[in-house]
Amino acid sequence: MDDAIAAQVRSIFDKANFLQHLGIQLTATGEGACETTLTVEDRHLQQHGFVHAGVIATMADHTAGGAARAASGERDVITIEFKINFLRPASARKLTCRGKVLRAGKTVIVAESEVFAINDSESKLIAKLTETLAVLD
Repeated sequence: MDDAIAAQVRSIFDKANFLQHLGIQLTATGEGACETTLTVEDRHLQQHGFVHAGVIATMADHTAGGAARAASGERDVITIEFKINFLRPASARKLTCRGKVLRAGKTVIVAESEVFAINDSESKLIAKLTETLAVLD
């Protein structure tokens, strides 16, 4: 992947203060792809001890957005809408997320991401997101 595009994807993560607050970290970028990780802390949990849906949705959204940014050339992107399915509760101490572009148009990009809970060597799919992003001028 072009180093300039990787730097632009890194920039959207570095400039997103909410991601810094949550601790979501960019781990890889590629051609229309992005990966992130989160070490789960008590502050990420909801009342039943599972990772809060808002944390998972934020991770899934921004990871899909990173994949879209990697496919948009010199232009930035912003989420128009998304749908997320929570498949099972997450009680892991680590989450990973993989995003990829499904279709990159000139003005609209469709991307998806999957969030996995990691316990020891076991990885379970906990959420799947599909989103539409606008390509900004």
